[in-house]
Amino acid sequence: MSKDKINTVTENQITVNSKKPINFIGKRKIFFGISIAIILIGIICNLVFGTNLDIQFSGGAMIKYSYTGELDTEKMKDLIQSETPDNQVSFAITQSIMDSTSDLNAYTVTVQFSGNNAVSTDLQSNLTSKLQSEFPDNDFKYLESNSVDPTMGFSFLLKCLAAVALASILMVIYVTIRFKKIGGLSAGVMGLVALFHDVAMIYFLYVIFRMPIDSNFIAVVLMIIGYSLNDTIVVYDRVREEKKQMGFKADIADVFNVSCTKVMRRSIITSLTTLIAIGVVYVVATIYGITSVQGFALPMMIGIVSGCYSSLCIAGPLWVTWQKHKTARNLKK
Repeated sequence: MSKDKINTVTENQITVNSKKPINFIGKRKIFFGISIAIILIGIICNLVFGTNLDIQFSGGAMIKYSYTGELDTEKMKDLIQSETPDNQVSFAITQSIMDSTSDLNAYTVTVQFSGNNAVSTDLQSNLTSKLQSEFPDNDFKYLESNSVDPTMGFSFLLKCLAAVALASILMVIYVTIRFKKIGGLSAGVMGLVALFHDVAMIYFLYVIFRMPIDSNFIAVVLMIIGYSLNDTIVVYDRVREEKKQMGFKADIADVFNVSCTKVMRRSIITSLTTLIAIGVVYVVATIYGITSVQGFALPMMIGIVSGCYSSLCIAGPLWVTWQKHKTARNLKK
C-alpha cells in the first residue's frame, strides 16, 4: 500500500496526504505559454546573431600557443586580424591553464580561423614572430596547428545529428512498448516533444551566449535526452500505477495531477542535486579558465532545469490533452 493515500469520494475531494493535488493540467496554458515565449525569443536571437559553428563542423584551422603572465586579448585580436588573409578573418580565442608542473603561470591560447584553406607554415611562422615581438613579456611559444576540411566538418555534423535522431526514435519505441496500457504511442510522441523542447533550450543558450556549437553540444544533447526521458518515464510510471488505484473510469486529468504531485518532490530534489554537482564543476572551471569544461557544464545545467520542467509541465499535459481529444472523438462515433 502506498504511503500517499488517496480519497476518491468525488472529483473535488481527491487528495494526496490530505492535501489537494497541484492542478498541473489546469495551468497547462501557462506552461505552454512560457515555453513558446522562450522559444520565440531564441528564434529572434538566432535570426539576429546567427549560429556560431565550431571548426569541427564548419571547417577551418586552429593554432595553439602557450604564454605566461597577463595577456591583452583585444590587442592580440587586432594583431591577428591584420596578419590574417581575407578568407580567414573570422576567429575565436579560448584560454586554459597549461598542465605544467614546471611553470604554473603558463597558459594556452587557441586561435581558430574559419575558411577553406589550411594554415600555411609561412603564416604560422609570421604570426608567431609577430606575437613574440609585440608581446615580449608573455613569452609566446608555438605548440601545434590543425586544419579541418569543410566537407569533413559537415559530414561529422550530419553523423552527430543522425546519432541524436536515432536515440530519439529508439526512446519513443521504448516508451510506446513499456506504457502501452496508458496509450503508449501518445506517451512516446509527447515525450519526444518534451525532448525537442529541451534540445531547443540548449541550442538557444548557445546562440544567445555566442558559444560555438561543437562536440560538447552533441554530448550535452545526448545526455539531456537520456536525463529528461528518465524523468518523464518516472511520471508515466506513476500515472500507470495511480490509474490502477483510482480506477480506469477516473478522469485522466485528475490521475495525472495526483501522479505529478507525488513525483514532483523526487524530481526536483534529484535535479537540484545534479545541478549543484554540475554547478561546482562550472565554478571550478571558471576559476581555472578551463573553457572546454565551461562549455559543457553551463548547457548541462540549463538542460537539467529544462528536463525537469518539461517532464512535469510539457510532456504530461500534452499527453493528457491527446487522451482527452481521443476520448472525445470516440464518444462522437
